[in-house]
Amino acid sequence: MTDATATDVSRHDRQGRRATLSRRVLPYAMLSPAVLVTLAIVFFPMVQTAWMSLHDYVLFRPNDFDWVGLENFRTALSDEVFWISLRNTIIWMGTTIPAQLLLGLVTALLLNQEFPWRPVARALIIIPWALPSVVIALMWVWIYDSNYGVANEFLLRMGLIQQSIPWLADPDYALASIILTLTWQGFPFFAVMILAGLQAIPRSYYEAASIDGASAWRQFWHITLPGVAGVMMTAVLLRLIWVANSFDVIFVMTGGGPGYATHTLPLYAFIKARTNLDFGYGSAIAVLFTMLLMVVVVFYLRRTGKAVS
Repeated sequence: MTDATATDVSRHDRQGRRATLSRRVLPYAMLSPAVLVTLAIVFFPMVQTAWMSLHDYVLFRPNDFDWVGLENFRTALSDEVFWISLRNTIIWMGTTIPAQLLLGLVTALLLNQEFPWRPVARALIIIPWALPSVVIALMWVWIYDSNYGVANEFLLRMGLIQQSIPWLADPDYALASIILTLTWQGFPFFAVMILAGLQAIPRSYYEAASIDGASAWRQFWHITLPGVAGVMMTAVLLRLIWVANSFDVIFVMTGGGPGYATHTLPLYAFIKARTNLDFGYGSAIAVLFTMLLMVVVVFYLRRTGKAVS
């Protein structure tokens, strides 16, 4: 009898250990496909790019894969086009993201009000974000056209300009025109994110503030803005990364021209690697830009962490 009881206890112990092991392993087993896919399509290309940046690899010489160390990086730092592209990138990101944030905040505040057809307005506002980038680029190329574009026609009728302006062919206007296009494309993301944050703020806060005699501006500054600050910080970080890695609209609209007026670092890396087939130098530019972006992201996270705390 004692032996049978000991056998049962031992069996139950083994079953319990197997069940515990299964519960511990199951989450990792279910996550493993996603991890493997991420490694295959994200981290492996990143490592490959970093490795390629240390070599002289031009595609029309496929058999030559010579180790050059940091030579590509030294070439980039002495390349005038690299610095022009960096300057354009700073202007492009430093203008586009705040403009998208401000326009998205205003749009979210308007869509949070009660008015007829509000669900329809909320659905329509997402259209610029939902359209493919190539469609947006071609549409704005037609808008900016100096012969039959809507932009010149509108400004001429309003008397704001005296003759048509070649918006995408003039170095003084090309980058600003693209920034306007990207602002229009990206502001719905901020609008939707901030609108979700606004709806999470309890109405009782505003009712209590109204009873205390707080003005609309004070309610916005002390209730609305702190209530959506976390959402805005997350949205800015996401847009910072997405905008930094997007060049499709610029490539379709101007191809980086006129001259180098709309060259950005992601576009310059793409042109070097995919157009000039210089994968070594293009990879070096991409690695440098990634390092600069990491510095900006870390600085932003530290500043926002201090602001939240």
